[in-house]
Amino acid sequence: GSSEDVLRRAVTEIKAGRYDADIIETNGPELEALHREKVFEPVNSATMADIFPQAVPAHKEWVGSRLNIITASYNTQLVSDADVPKSWDDLLDPKWSGKIGLEAEAYDWLATIDQSFPSEQQGLDFFQKLAKTNGISLRKGHTLLTNLVVSGEVPVSLTNYLYKVDQMNKDGAPIQKLQLGPSVARVNGLGVAKTATHPAAALLFQEFTLTDGQKILADRGFTPANVKLVPLPEGLNVQVVDGAKMLDQLAKWRDTFNATVK
Repeated sequence: GSSEDVLRRAVTEIKAGRYDADIIETNGPELEALHREKVFEPVNSATMADIFPQAVPAHKEWVGSRLNIITASYNTQLVSDADVPKSWDDLLDPKWSGKIGLEAEAYDWLATIDQSFPSEQQGLDFFQKLAKTNGISLRKGHTLLTNLVVSGEVPVSLTNYLYKVDQMNKDGAPIQKLQLGPSVARVNGLGVAKTATHPAAALLFQEFTLTDGQKILADRGFTPANVKLVPLPEGLNVQVVDGAKMLDQLAKWRDTFNATVK
C-alpha cells in the first residue's frame, strides 16, 4: 500500500489488538509517525554503524534501508550539451520558459533544497522568481514526470527519482540526470513492531535487509543505506529530508510551496 495506507493500517490494527504485522516498511516520515505512536521496539545492531548516518534516528526504533534520491533530469534530444543548465540561476534564462517541470506536492523537497541556499528566504525568492519568469509545470507523481521528460513534454524536470532516471537511461531513453544543487533524499526503512508475534524472525529480516538484502536493492537500481557494503554513487551531493521536522512543519511547507511555485 501507499505510505499513508501503511501508517493508517498499522496504527489502527495494533491499537485494536490485532497483531498481524511483525515488520513495518515504509517512508521515513511515516516511520517517524509510527515511532510517536509507540508502535516500534528499539533495536541495537552492530550493522547500524554501517548505515548512512542520517538514516539511523537516535531512538533506533526504525532504520533506513535505502535512500530514495530525487534529482533533476533533462531530455538529451531537446537539450543540447551546450545548453545544459549548470546552476539554479541558469534556469532563469528565457529559453526555459514553459519547459520546467516539478512534482505537484514536493513540499519536503522544497524544504530540504531550500537549506542549500544562503538563507531560507533567498531560496524561496529564487523559486518564486523562476515560477514568475519561466513558469513551472506542476505534475502529480515523480514517475509521471520522468516519463514526460522522456516523451519531451517536459524537457527539464527538477524532481525525479534517480533510480528511475538511471533505469530509463540504461534502456536507451533520451534522459540524463542533472545536478544543479544537492540531490534530496528521502529515507525508506523498516522497524520491528513491539507487538510482533514472531520477534526473532522480525529481527532476522531487518538484519537481512540491512546486509545481504542491500545488494539485492542495488541490483534493482535502488540506493542502499548500508554505505559500507554499497557506497553512494561517486560525486553525489545528498541532502536528506528530516522526517521528524517535516511531520512538525508539513502544514507550513505545504502552504509555502503553494505560495511560492503555483
